[in-house]
Amino acid sequence: MRAVWRPRGKRMPRGTRRDAGMVTSEYAVGVVAAVAFAAVLYKVVTSGQVTTELQGIVERALNVRM
Repeated sequence: MRAVWRPRGKRMPRGTRRDAGMVTSEYAVGVVAAVAFAAVLYKVVTSGQVTTELQGIVERALNVRM
């Protein structure tokens, strides 16, 4: 936990608490951003050009002669 600065000898008022993490709205924004990023990444990876390139890489790797 983060230490909260307060003048020496003073107590924090009863009922106050330290901010120890994210609130629900911050989690929601983070989840939406992660899902949006995953959707964009999925579209890029499944596009025709990328799929063709990935298939070419795999075929070259499987056809290597030793």
